[in-house]
Amino acid sequence: MLRIGTFFTAHRISLLGLLFSLAVGLIAAGQAQAAPGQLRIGTLAPKNSLYHRQLMEVGEAWRSAQGEGAKYLVYPDGSQGGETDMARRMRIGQLQGALLSVVGLREIEPSISALQNMPLLFRSWDEVDYVREKMRPAMEKKFLDKGFVVLAWGDAGWVRFFSKEPAVRPDDYRKMKFFAWAGESEQQDIMKSLGYTPVPLETSDILPSIQTGMITAVPATPYFALASQVYATAGHMLDINWAPIVGALVVTRKSWDEMSPAARDALKAAGTRAGLQMRTQARKEVDEAVDAMKKRGLQVHTPNPEQMKEWNTLAEQLYPRIRGKMVPAETFDEVMKLLKDYRAGKR
Repeated sequence: MLRIGTFFTAHRISLLGLLFSLAVGLIAAGQAQAAPGQLRIGTLAPKNSLYHRQLMEVGEAWRSAQGEGAKYLVYPDGSQGGETDMARRMRIGQLQGALLSVVGLREIEPSISALQNMPLLFRSWDEVDYVREKMRPAMEKKFLDKGFVVLAWGDAGWVRFFSKEPAVRPDDYRKMKFFAWAGESEQQDIMKSLGYTPVPLETSDILPSIQTGMITAVPATPYFALASQVYATAGHMLDINWAPIVGALVVTRKSWDEMSPAARDALKAAGTRAGLQMRTQARKEVDEAVDAMKKRGLQVHTPNPEQMKEWNTLAEQLYPRIRGKMVPAETFDEVMKLLKDYRAGKR
């Protein structure tokens, strides 16, 4: 009986200890939830770049308004993984926000791909701005319905083709191995169907892959090619504006709802300012980056009218394959109509 009594007494003490531990844990969790929030923001942008600096300014504005105890952290250089990884991390609460291009944003809302995945469609930044502003209210509502708040819209320049060998015609690139974003399987299928060779990788893998020959061509903005030193190995650039790189700064709706009203107002205002700075400065840096690379040996190849006609023919072949696959059909048609109206002067 003594042994049985000791057994039950010991387990009773263990059970009481467990209940006490659980109670303490619940109290601590309640206190943590009541404390000022924390914003952890991920981005592929390099540390100290224009985009990183703007994110830090946004954070300072939010932290000041949120009050004592608020913590704001930016993870640059893709340290939180690729853009699809960052979208997943936001969903599970490891990140509260991210500065993403369409590659990551389409993991949240596929219709955003219309702004980036339609090659040679936009002829100028004015056209990009017009279409984005027309679509912005509905687009932001779609993101909100998916659990994300859009704070800023930005862009990072036009995509150009950087390659190890000179190339000016579409056929020239069929013998090359192209970098393709790992998360865009539809794009890879389309490229293969047209005789191109995509190699799916994350952005952080571009430089070592071009150096080792795993890939021989990279679609990238001049700013990225300069900052990453891709041009040092892929020293030939095709001078066409293939497509704009469009992006946005988003935070999870959960983190947004937990902020004070003053912090939300400050964050939204700071995001609007940052978006304008990112768009304005990024567009200037395209030409500056090209000039800087040319001084270091980059060779720029500009298609003549006949070669440009071949590129436009390729784009026309791509549109039916993109519509309904890479870009939802309804959004594809909306962009086409908006551009038609803009070019007809119906603004």
